[in-house]
Amino acid sequence: MTVSAPTYKNHRYPIEIVARAVWLYFRFNLSLRDVEEMLFDRGIVVSYETIRRWCRKHGPDYARRIRRKAPTKGDVWHLDEVAVRINGQKCWF
Repeated sequence: MTVSAPTYKNHRYPIEIVARAVWLYFRFNLSLRDVEEMLFDRGIVVSYETIRRWCRKHGPDYARRIRRKAPTKGDVWHLDEVAVRINGQKCWF
């Protein structure tokens, strides 16, 4: 099974803007109008309807990539754990 890369042909906006809008919508579960406002804050004027069309076209690919990067059973996580040497002795905090 081969997965083709998304095509950005005939888009008015650069690939980076389309990709960022779709990523924001799917990754952080924002509304289309929230994504529109976030882009507007950065000087990019795009309507929420355009973002909706981008999400319908490119969304399944982005959602599949986000889900694929989920942690696996064998992953090891150390939250707030620091190893420091004090007088040559290793201490864990």
